Amino acid sequence: MKIDILTIFPDFFRGPLDFGIIRRAQEAGLAEIAVHDLRQFTHDKHRTVDDRPFGGGEGMVLKPEPIFESLEALAVAPQSERRSGEARESVILLSAQGRRLDQALAGELSGLQRIVLICGRYEGVDERVGQFLADREISIGDYVLSGGEIGAAVIVDAVTRLIPGALGNEASARQESFTAHPPVVAGEGPSSTCSSGGLLDYPHYTRPADFRGMTVPQVLVQGNHEEIRRWRRRTALEKTLRNRPDLLAQAALSKEDQEILAGIAQDKLS
Repeated sequence: MKIDILTIFPDFFRGPLDFGIIRRAQEAGLAEIAVHDLRQFTHDKHRTVDDRPFGGGEGMVLKPEPIFESLEALAVAPQSERRSGEARESVILLSAQGRRLDQALAGELSGLQRIVLICGRYEGVDERVGQFLADREISIGDYVLSGGEIGAAVIVDAVTRLIPGALGNEASARQESFTAHPPVVAGEGPSSTCSSGGLLDYPHYTRPADFRGMTVPQVLVQGNHEEIRRWRRRTALEKTLRNRPDLLAQAALSKEDQEILAGIAQDKLS
């Protein structure tokens, strides 16, 4: 996959792209990430990338010219082809008004051949960029940041780790929070683990088994894989119900899951 990032602060990405899975994916040739300075596509002596908006208002807005020219220089497929799916590319405008990033969207983007991330700044970006250039707008959450650079770094990380081969162990992604795989059924697949199925992840413990009087649950050290699977599924359901009950409406719940939730509700009443 090729990822292009358009920004007025290219040095911001010297850290986020140089570590962990993102670095390994680049070294393995699974991802090619390039950062482009929008000021290189300006034509005045001050390298101006922003201007005051028509109609007045506070702050400055990124101008359309440098952004359009940068995309033309990168030979990105036309917007119509990207929106129709004819081209396996996407031009993304980081925007507080965009669709909120989730695991499903990250998975969708990881299946493309190329994504271009446009980092907004100041009070926003000229509307013509979102209307005639980008094919989607994405936000990483319902809050306002100083610019799109942090959001772009989040998208790069979330997408890169889903590229086949990036994690090394592909099964790792199946068990993570928000991963929408069907739950493992007793007798099918690894009996000691269960996929997320759209829930939060189950708790994890490591050595020592007794740390300052805080002990690992006995079920995890007794070696009964079916009991471990059940415990992990129950604790995942409990955590999701406690922290993110909204996820349960879209989660892939089995009959066993529904029985567990009913039991949890009964325990609360007793």
